[in-house]
Amino acid sequence: MHIVHIEEFFHPDAGYQINLLTRLQVEQGHQCTIVTAEFDKIPTFLTSFFGKDNIQFRDAEFERETGVRVIRLPLIGFYSGRAIFKPWQLFKVVSQLHPDVAFVHSEDTLTGILFIWFSRWLSYPFILDCHMLEMASENRFKNQFRTFYKWFVAPIILKRNIPLVRVVDSDFVEKCLGIPLAHTDLLSFGTDTSYFSPDVDAGRITRKALGLSLDSFVVIYAGKLDQSKGGKFFANAIRQKLAIDNMRKIEFLVIGSVDGEYGTDVEKLFALSENVLVRLPTQRYFNLAKYYKAADLAVFPKQCSMSFFEAQSCGLPVLFEENEINLQRMEYGSAFLFKPGDINDFREKISELAALPPSRFNQISKNARTFVLEKYNYVPIAAKFTKVLRRAIDQWLANR
Repeated sequence: MHIVHIEEFFHPDAGYQINLLTRLQVEQGHQCTIVTAEFDKIPTFLTSFFGKDNIQFRDAEFERETGVRVIRLPLIGFYSGRAIFKPWQLFKVVSQLHPDVAFVHSEDTLTGILFIWFSRWLSYPFILDCHMLEMASENRFKNQFRTFYKWFVAPIILKRNIPLVRVVDSDFVEKCLGIPLAHTDLLSFGTDTSYFSPDVDAGRITRKALGLSLDSFVVIYAGKLDQSKGGKFFANAIRQKLAIDNMRKIEFLVIGSVDGEYGTDVEKLFALSENVLVRLPTQRYFNLAKYYKAADLAVFPKQCSMSFFEAQSCGLPVLFEENEINLQRMEYGSAFLFKPGDINDFREKISELAALPPSRFNQISKNARTFVLEKYNYVPIAAKFTKVLRRAIDQWLANR
């Protein structure tokens, strides 16, 4: 079947859900097209991490590697973190692609709401997904928006039985948007466990290439270094020397580009670090595997990203801040919490993990790999997404 994904922001070099899901759906034998926004009016805070130069070439490279076509449309503008397409152009382009089914990513965007409102007149079925958590909803008009959604959007979803997938285990859609959990499917994030896997020999080769000691305890961070991800917090935390009782050195591998004045300040702090610190710019998604394989511990100073799954799949224990979702990710004993915003606690937890006996640490590493294999292997998860899409087609045909 032909699946058209509608996503407001897509970057071919990223490791977001849509990058992995579309590739796997092509491998399942389906045709996939991504309809997304041009970069002209996308804010810098979204484009700076991976960059927007030569985006047409990078889109073409993504299509060559995955078989997924990318179509970019101009925007009217970008407001409150949301893209505003020219509605009739968007609907026209999607309709001309003749999809068997569409996947409209994010149910609470203007794009998602328009698809819901016009669902009766579309010539194809579609499904929605929700990535939102209560703690991430910070807009000052959120209460007004939620009331609006409960009255004017959620009833249409329920009446027309539009499938909605939750990708995080949260009651946000029920509590804040008025959509019962019973109406939804829960299909989590995940990773390609065959590609992101432990490999000691490959890790040693990467360490040598980077100038990291083969005997050191290597801590990796890969991601944005802006305020939302705790860039300054992390740089300040590793400014002073970190040492452990067993005399094993702690070294750092930090991957990610910076932007603006905040990013300049972060780099200045990294330059003052008393620890061995290797800095690399943002990497393409599939280039990250070799760096995770070279590390012993992955850290997330703030707002743990999807890279959590790649790190755990490579057998890395993870240290992240205490919050609702991260508590759930600790169930296999392969992840550890620090108090949000507490530099001393963050440093202490790194030292404690580095000082663990090898037998204990190796078991934690095995638990990390097992956790992802059993719960977040994205190959079967992608198949479940496709099953929901097929269900949407069946429901739509039955109701015509």
